[in-house]
Amino acid sequence: MKKLLAVAFVALAGLCASAQAQDFADLRTKLSAARESLVTMLVNKDKRGADHQKVVKDTADAVSAALTKLKPAAGKEAQFKELVETWNAFKKTRETELVPAILAGKDEEARKIAGGVQKERITKCQQLVGELGG
Repeated sequence: MKKLLAVAFVALAGLCASAQAQDFADLRTKLSAARESLVTMLVNKDKRGADHQKVVKDTADAVSAALTKLKPAAGKEAQFKELVETWNAFKKTRETELVPAILAGKDEEARKIAGGVQKERITKCQQLVGELGG
């Protein structure tokens, strides 16, 4: 009986780890979509209308929603906290500086932000997602 319980526990733990890895893999995809929608807006002046602005907002909101549903594995709480903080900084800069610069036609300023601090932040997010299981 003990052996059966041990096998069941190991199987359940494996399923949970697999599900968690899939959740983080999905987050990685959402992060990429959020970055891509913003780059599209930056490089394509015809993608700055209300429709694409909604895409940019929706992809960022999808990342935020996914983060609120995720829980880190034991021992990885600090990395998860850093991920959330880095994402929140990325999203705030995106909403308060980058998108307004793009919409105002300040392409050079927007490129500096996108290729500087925002690139560092999204890269850090992707790195942390990888460490957390994606």
